[in-house]
Amino acid sequence: MSDMTANIAQLKDELSSMVEAANDLDSLESARVQVLGKKGRITGLMKTLGQMDPEERKTTGAALNVLKDEIADLIATQERALKRQVLEERLANETMDVSLSPRPETRGTIHPISQTMEELISIFASMGFSISEGPDIEDDWHNFTALNFPPGHPAREMHDTFYLPDDPDETGEASKKLLRTHTSTVQIRAMKDQGVPIKTIVMGRTYRSDYDITHTPMFHQCEGLYIDKNVNMGHLKGCVLDFARAYFDIDDLPLQFRPSFFPFTEPSAEIDIGCSRKDGGLKIGAGEDWLEIGGCGMVHPNVIKNCGFDPDEYQGFAFGMGVERMAMLKYGIPDLRTFFESDVRWLEHYGFDPLDRPNRATKSK
Repeated sequence: MSDMTANIAQLKDELSSMVEAANDLDSLESARVQVLGKKGRITGLMKTLGQMDPEERKTTGAALNVLKDEIADLIATQERALKRQVLEERLANETMDVSLSPRPETRGTIHPISQTMEELISIFASMGFSISEGPDIEDDWHNFTALNFPPGHPAREMHDTFYLPDDPDETGEASKKLLRTHTSTVQIRAMKDQGVPIKTIVMGRTYRSDYDITHTPMFHQCEGLYIDKNVNMGHLKGCVLDFARAYFDIDDLPLQFRPSFFPFTEPSAEIDIGCSRKDGGLKIGAGEDWLEIGGCGMVHPNVIKNCGFDPDEYQGFAFGMGVERMAMLKYGIPDLRTFFESDVRWLEHYGFDPLDRPNRATKSK
């Protein structure tokens, strides 16, 4: 073995030990520079090849290239091992939160109409009332005739009611269709479908040709109906009084019945609650003024007869109120039209937290 060959073998052992001794990536990089860098030991030996004779240069150059490749492979192997060691240490010692931060979105609220309807249902359910439903599109008989509206009544006119195009019925005659002007139509359907005695409330949309600060073309009503034997005005007054005091959460809320007229009840009355209007504000409760919240009366004998029952045997009472109006009075909402404008700012102000909504067991908002 020539001296150069022996020197290369010795150099291989020395450089291999240097690379294997590197215990981190920084020391390994330092070893690579010392061995393979521009001023590295193998690079220095490569520069001496020009001083050798051709045969020696050929043999020594081949040996140096083999050494260079072997040391480069050794450095690469050592680098992979050190990187794997670093990763394993990080996995063992570090933690990472991979969850997303909360999205910047506004929490939804319960609309005042939905809240008020739920309160009304809760109160009347505690009094033993069931819930009845009916269609928004009605016929003339259910909406007017069965409820004792005489021909020529103003409510039957086009300027008050939304009529739909005539549609021939099974007999070939035109059956006049319309958007119901009150939920009293469901009272007729409930009596005919369920029979009597009956004790139910009706909740839903109604439609009239009005639009101002206290009227909209579509609004919601809540009506109650109680038909049985020996029902009288005393039962009506007790029911409405208990409801009003529960809804407004005022145990001594004054209430009066003011004589009025409705085609479907006789006698009929407007329902007023006590209030005060001092200093331009409205305070419900004790006061010198009265505020209307709805209408009521004993069901007209003709209505009971139209549903197929004997008014001499059965009688009862009915009452009704606007859901929006009840919400406006309880929660201080000044304009009816804002209920349907879908203004997110309005909903954020008047809406209710889904998890903290007032009901009969909690204080009002």
